[in-house]
Amino acid sequence: MKRVKVSNNVIRRLPRYLRKLDELTENGVSRISSFELGQQLGLTPSQIRQDFSCFGEFGQQGYGYNVPALRTQIASILGMDRGFNAILVGVGNIGRALVDNFSFAEWGFNLTAAFDIKPELIGTNFHGVPIYSNDELVDYIHSNRVDVAVLCVPKEAAIPVTKALTENGIEAIWNFTNVELTEPNSPTIVENIHFSDSLLSLSYYVSERLDEKAAKSARAEKQA
Repeated sequence: MKRVKVSNNVIRRLPRYLRKLDELTENGVSRISSFELGQQLGLTPSQIRQDFSCFGEFGQQGYGYNVPALRTQIASILGMDRGFNAILVGVGNIGRALVDNFSFAEWGFNLTAAFDIKPELIGTNFHGVPIYSNDELVDYIHSNRVDVAVLCVPKEAAIPVTKALTENGIEAIWNFTNVELTEPNSPTIVENIHFSDSLLSLSYYVSERLDEKAAKSARAEKQA
């Protein structure tokens, strides 16, 4: 598989392709053209071909794409076959909701441990994931392979916990603290998740549509 530096936009589209290919597989579709795939995703065929060309040549002219094979290739590109280990730091409402409703294993991550400061949680387990004290976090990282930390601590704890993670070799942080974690000199990869971003984007598009309707209505009244 070819590995080149690709744009963030291409990387963000790969999970969309994966979900669509899963849907096609569930519906018994074994082959699809870039035109058909583009229609279903709201993308042009050339955009799809350009995205895939960043990683190799996956389709055949006149045949299209083999759905199961393409799904396997994209999953590999996304690292789903590497068996990454993850830990959860913060077993509050968001942390528990994630473990309750999100299947880490389905997407290639082994959730091996969780950490919290609440005495009543320490020594218990949640959905089979053992919960340790935050005081044991650094020792655990040094004694076990940990690739990703899922950060769900309160805002006030976000920076000190992040410092402990980055200083002890964590490759990446999936950040749900609503604190923007940016450290240009740190090798740790950070994915900041803000639930408000998606809602506010939706708010923008709704506002735009309502303004267009209002303008159209105003023009119609003026012409009447």
